[in-house]
Amino acid sequence: MENNYSVERSLRVLVLISLFATAYFARDLILPVLLGFLMALTLSPLSRALFRIGVPHTAAAILLVSGTGLVILLIAAGSAGTIAVWSDELPRMGSEIRGKLSTMSEAVEEVRSATDEVEKLSVDPEAAPEVVVKQPGLLDSAFDTMTRIGATLAVTFILALFLLSSGDLFYRKLVQAFPTLEGKKRALQTVYSIEKQVSRYLLTITIINIALGVCLWLYLTALGMPNAYVWGVAAALLNFLPYLGGFIGTLLVGAFSIVTFDTLGYALLAPIGYQVLTTLEGQFITPWLIGRRLAMNTVAVFLTVVFWGWLWGIPGALVAVPFLVVFKVICENFEPLKTVAIFLSGDDTEEVRSNKAEPLASE
Repeated sequence: MENNYSVERSLRVLVLISLFATAYFARDLILPVLLGFLMALTLSPLSRALFRIGVPHTAAAILLVSGTGLVILLIAAGSAGTIAVWSDELPRMGSEIRGKLSTMSEAVEEVRSATDEVEKLSVDPEAAPEVVVKQPGLLDSAFDTMTRIGATLAVTFILALFLLSSGDLFYRKLVQAFPTLEGKKRALQTVYSIEKQVSRYLLTITIINIALGVCLWLYLTALGMPNAYVWGVAAALLNFLPYLGGFIGTLLVGAFSIVTFDTLGYALLAPIGYQVLTTLEGQFITPWLIGRRLAMNTVAVFLTVVFWGWLWGIPGALVAVPFLVVFKVICENFEPLKTVAIFLSGDDTEEVRSNKAEPLASE
């Protein structure tokens, strides 16, 4: 009996490792599919609202997906020129930052010089010549990146369009899969609970991040920061990355404000305002709007962001928290996974234990 349990546990570990290995190597396939489902969940409350006023599911799906795509296209087109100019001026900006932060730059330069001297001493003059592999050109790399991004967005939008236009098709298929009336009721109740909570969270977080970007845009415009709308877009995107996103945004805004403004004291107003806005959003606004029901364990959130960032890079870090929320809600509705849901929840776990939806696994 004990041997069978050991074998079963080993098989579970192997299956888990295989899943993560598959996720790593199949990132280009899994990522757009995951993004498509997340987009469909985010837009599903709006799709249902349009359906209630007489708009067919297909028309609502086309309207919402095309509208989202148009907004993203306009934002990208409006920001591309500014980002291209910034990329060309990065060396000059770096020199200006070093000039205004001369004290810190001198200390960093001393450390770098000492490091170079140590590396020179450690080099063996009789060592074999180093073989340098020629890297692909900048144009080729940019073309490959744009192709990958375009393919990902295409799959994401098409899948979201199909999911939204299908309406209640998946629910009808789920009902048909259960033989008893009680099983059909429990399945529908569980799935509706999952969809309601996840879609509400994703839509709420998206609206909050957009509002944060608008507030930062207005604040930086008032300070006189050029191209402040680009920083608003960046803040909205970075805010999908908990903890790290606000820190990264503060550093970037601080660096560019030092280059832009003449005095260091006035330049610091930009990163300070960025940090104040993100702190208010993270500590008060978001917890108040999403409520305790979807509160997350901060340690679990941080570890999830780090893990998916390591596995998939920046896209993985951005989708880590929405993915964790989906997983938490699913665990809440399946009796064998209730312990995992309690661990992933915030301080108040009573709402997890008293979830109204009957667990589907108990059927």
